[in-house]
Amino acid sequence: MGRFAPSPSGRMHLGNAFSALMTWLGARSRGGSVVMRVEDLDPRCQVPGRAEAIMDDLRWLGLDWDGDPVFQSRRGDAYDEALARLAGLGLTYPCFCTRAELHAASAPHASDGTYVYAGTCRGLSAEEVARRSAVRAPAVRLAVPDADDPAGTVEVDDLVAGRHREVLARECGDFLVRRSDGVTAYQLAVVVDDAAMGVTQVVRGRDLLGSAARQRYLQRLLGLPEVEYAHVPLLVAADGRRLSKRDGDLDLGAIRARGVRPETVVGRLAHAAGLTDSDTPTTPTELLQGFSWDPLQGRGDIPCDGITT
Repeated sequence: MGRFAPSPSGRMHLGNAFSALMTWLGARSRGGSVVMRVEDLDPRCQVPGRAEAIMDDLRWLGLDWDGDPVFQSRRGDAYDEALARLAGLGLTYPCFCTRAELHAASAPHASDGTYVYAGTCRGLSAEEVARRSAVRAPAVRLAVPDADDPAGTVEVDDLVAGRHREVLARECGDFLVRRSDGVTAYQLAVVVDDAAMGVTQVVRGRDLLGSAARQRYLQRLLGLPEVEYAHVPLLVAADGRRLSKRDGDLDLGAIRARGVRPETVVGRLAHAAGLTDSDTPTTPTELLQGFSWDPLQGRGDIPCDGITT
């Protein structure tokens, strides 16, 4: 089973559409289901109409899903339960570090752009925690094993990126499972939801490959099924820029407004990815026969110039 997991921070851009197409093909080509999960944990994403616009764009492309959408903003109890289980294992602790303090740390960046946490708050006494809590609410971090502990080395066999290995203590350090504003962190929420929704295959952009080891580690700690990952190449603008929802000319709303047909977008996305020999207009259903991850393996970023013209 695959899943669409859009974050309604804006209209979908071509890169989001590409990941969605690959999600759908990966699941449907094996006769599997696809579920919809709206990742709207951040209050800034809870804007009326945004999730509906994304779902409308997916339908326009010819991508469907099974069952009703699930909204993360309504699943707080499930996240609280998972967090309590981790706390019961003695693996969580409060963290009072500010964003500025994290940015000032000397630890190198992790592979997904976050900072490797130095463990600053890991050994705080109960008295110190109480004193700091009176000033500001803490975040919650998950303690990972030391670098020389085999339990902290996680390997993921990715369908596209190949074998990915991380020593958590070196790549990310103790990572967030709840933010200081009370919002459940991405890593924990998606693990809980993938298990609850029966997801077996996660397809997303290669920029999120660094999350796979943390999520695999959480799956093991919580005794949840381990999902299969496929981290696909990123679509980039003609000048090499990563696509962003701020790039209005590349979002699906602007593309549709120009009168571009969905079959044209799907055909050019498929050709850019190496799934077809030409950019002839096509539908997702027509791409199912003979679908394989092989053309994406070893690929660099994919320029999206020409896809919408």
